[in-house]
Amino acid sequence: MSDTRTETPLAGGKASPDLSIVETRVYRGANVWSYDRSIHLVVDLGSLEQFPTNTLPGFTENVLAMLPGLREHTCSRGRRGGFVERLNEGTWLGHVAEHCALALQQVVGHDIRRGKTRQVKGSPGLYNIIYGYVDEQVGLAAAQLAVRLVNHLVEADPGLDWEAELEAFIRRAERTAFGPSTQALVDEAVSRDIPWIRLNKHSLVQLGQGVHAKRIRATMTSETSSIAVDIASDKDLTTKLLSAAGLPVPKQESVRTVDQAVAVARRIGFPVVVKPLDGNHGRGVCLDLQDEDEVREAFAIAREQSRRGWVIVESLVVGKDYRCLIIDGRLAAVAERVPASVTGDGSSTVQELVDLANADPRRGVGHEKVLTRIKVDDAATALVRQQGFEMSDVPPQGETVKLALTGNMSTGGISIDRTFEAHPDNVDIAEEAARMIGLDIAGIDFICPDITEPVRETGGAICEVNAAPGFRMHTHPTIGEPQFIAKPVVDMLFPPGAPSRIPIVAVTGTNGKTTTSRMISHVFKGMGRKVGMTSTDGVVIDERLLIKSDASGPRSARMVLQNPRVDFAVFEVARGGILREGLGYERNDVAVVLNVQPDHLGLRGIDTVEQLADVKAVLVEAVPRDGHAVLNADDPLVRKMRRRCSGQVVWISMEEPGSEVREMIDAHCRRGGKALVLNPSERGEMIVVRHGRREMQLAWTHLLPATFGGRARMNVQNVLAAAAAAFAAGAPLHDIRQGLRTFSTNYYLSPGRLNEVDVNGVNVIVDYCHNAPGMRMLGDFVDRVGESMESGHDLARPSRIGVIATAGDRRDEDMRELGEIAAQHFDVVVVREDVQLRGRKRGSTAALVAEGVEQAREDGARCRQVEIVLDEVDALRHAMGRANRGDLVVLCVDQHHMVMGELEAWSSQAQAGSGAGDAAPGSDPDYVPDPS
Repeated sequence: MSDTRTETPLAGGKASPDLSIVETRVYRGANVWSYDRSIHLVVDLGSLEQFPTNTLPGFTENVLAMLPGLREHTCSRGRRGGFVERLNEGTWLGHVAEHCALALQQVVGHDIRRGKTRQVKGSPGLYNIIYGYVDEQVGLAAAQLAVRLVNHLVEADPGLDWEAELEAFIRRAERTAFGPSTQALVDEAVSRDIPWIRLNKHSLVQLGQGVHAKRIRATMTSETSSIAVDIASDKDLTTKLLSAAGLPVPKQESVRTVDQAVAVARRIGFPVVVKPLDGNHGRGVCLDLQDEDEVREAFAIAREQSRRGWVIVESLVVGKDYRCLIIDGRLAAVAERVPASVTGDGSSTVQELVDLANADPRRGVGHEKVLTRIKVDDAATALVRQQGFEMSDVPPQGETVKLALTGNMSTGGISIDRTFEAHPDNVDIAEEAARMIGLDIAGIDFICPDITEPVRETGGAICEVNAAPGFRMHTHPTIGEPQFIAKPVVDMLFPPGAPSRIPIVAVTGTNGKTTTSRMISHVFKGMGRKVGMTSTDGVVIDERLLIKSDASGPRSARMVLQNPRVDFAVFEVARGGILREGLGYERNDVAVVLNVQPDHLGLRGIDTVEQLADVKAVLVEAVPRDGHAVLNADDPLVRKMRRRCSGQVVWISMEEPGSEVREMIDAHCRRGGKALVLNPSERGEMIVVRHGRREMQLAWTHLLPATFGGRARMNVQNVLAAAAAAFAAGAPLHDIRQGLRTFSTNYYLSPGRLNEVDVNGVNVIVDYCHNAPGMRMLGDFVDRVGESMESGHDLARPSRIGVIATAGDRRDEDMRELGEIAAQHFDVVVVREDVQLRGRKRGSTAALVAEGVEQAREDGARCRQVEIVLDEVDALRHAMGRANRGDLVVLCVDQHHMVMGELEAWSSQAQAGSGAGDAAPGSDPDYVPDPS
């Protein structure tokens, strides 16, 4: 935790409370700043840029008084009190805001210590603040309050009541925090490296990923029987089932009217208990009723808490209240529950004693803390009166005054751990009761004189069986040792050795991401895996397209990880998603980086290709020690990423043997490393898998359909990357070979990526190429295809017609460069625009691209004509109208499905009209296509 400023500016004038938040981002996974989820603020110090902390009188003392926890911060000094030293020496207020945001989260129990502050390059007064968080909303609220606090300490804000604001912040954190039971389970999962995802704003949590996922909500799990929960909610049915099993239960009957309740009480015999049939947390339970009047009064209380209007009257079992927690059929913990009460000190009233008890910091509202505040209501006041006191009376020294009859923690009771004192017979009874009801996690409530003695001999009974029992009386007992009961729950959901994660392969790069992702998915689909894939085309689950949109971001990745069918994930990861939200997951088993080229520069603070490489390197940094990074050794920026990988590096290269890159790979393999390379021969290029000193032949490149006989060099590179990723993920070579041999760039396997279509003798290539580096690779492919086409024509040379476009959020020079490169490879260039203009005026993007084409023409490029047709379909029709049989038309598309539909319609109409001499849509009237 540190800032990076070293100069101390001269303070001049008066400091003003100018600190403000300019931008906020929430990273929900690994990101460019941190290995874990973080909050990123861009703050503006304004005039405070000239005022480090040592120039502000009293600032250090005041901030430490308001947030004493700052004294524990080590900061960059690495020792307790390091941040205080920085304050005294002088540090900038952005750095102070970072530490305040961390300290505020620590106040509410979030043990977060990760943070850093860095000045925005070239922008004096602007700082990047990055810090970790547990709960997103709490982390964001901490940022707002931290900035207000710093400004308040610079110049007092009359509207800021610090104590009230801090209390409001704590209450807000408690509203969104997990309850004690859920938090215990999540903590146990984290300690075992089991990933988790919060599915709502409350306590619904997914543990594990994909096919291995389990869900919990408090102490109910995805293994909890719905029928068992219904049975436990029906106390009458529960008692009947337990009685039929020979287990000790009180006599009881269900009633719907007060007269029936009185009649049952007479039959059973006083004293009795009246409680709702389907209540919980002890609400509406009235104990020790001695006569008919008390039964009538209690019936109204119990019926109010009964969801279905039924009330139970049962015999009173005298003794202490014990909760036996059964997990997966075995006793996990026993707690004695003591009803809420206070003990007189001879000087304080009952109300004052209650207030003193509620001042205990362990007590809170509801389940937010380990103890619940004692509530003084009419029932509590009446109970105190039955004991001979009023709330204003002073009880004698040492006398206990009860404020509740039931020992529930939710009514202010306390717990005493008795886990290792329970008699074996009582343990057997509790375990049998849970089995009879069918609950995987059950709370068995015993009333008996002493849990250390057999209840069948001393008297006692099971008074209730609870589904979703609370854990806090066991994890945080008031007296006794805490029990680590989350362990058996997680053991039940994920037995030792059971997997909780699915393999994740993440693919990034400037070009080729989508095709490589599809190749990897195809290999593993052939192996019988249920693959979840995200790409710029959408989310695909087991070959079914679920969402049709650009799904290369973190939200789509989380969608795949939540799907219970998926047992293997392949994620296309784009630059924008990383910058916006991070990866959206914790780590990837295999990271693939294809290339880093100048694209989308000038956006979100990424101005150079080196900065872009840092963004894409996030995938490599997210590789664990037992994972792999597949890196393109031919790209210098990708090659440098090897230093950021904690796991093993698998190199891929298209360089020939003897080159500098191949020599580096040779040395890597001699040390036991892995690589996939091309070995040329008279018969063609062989893809070779190298592992240590072993070499294994995989496939001839020209025999793989996606490479177009080896002419599509970009797909040769993609094949190398896909094969390397599959090899690193554990796929056998014969399965990799089979997958690559059966993968082609037809529209069904790879829509919009180098799809080849014959439209009445015109060779049409449909591709997504949209930037200058991609056009350079596509142009190489066009040249290779064009040469082969020209060799088959003795007369006129076939024309090459290209329809090109780019996104409006690129720089002007990038757009011109796209046109310049296209002009080197096409005879005719038709420039169109996407539907989404991304901030530019209609026609401006196309004009810049055309400007680049014209400049290249003047310099002697191949292109002889450039035209602008803005609409994508109109541009397609225009290009096809210019084409003759044997020509090559390349369509760089945006809406590939629409383009393919238009091509089908074009082909069908042309064939239908060929016999009558009709022209195809938009074609030259003198041209009559011959059906093929």
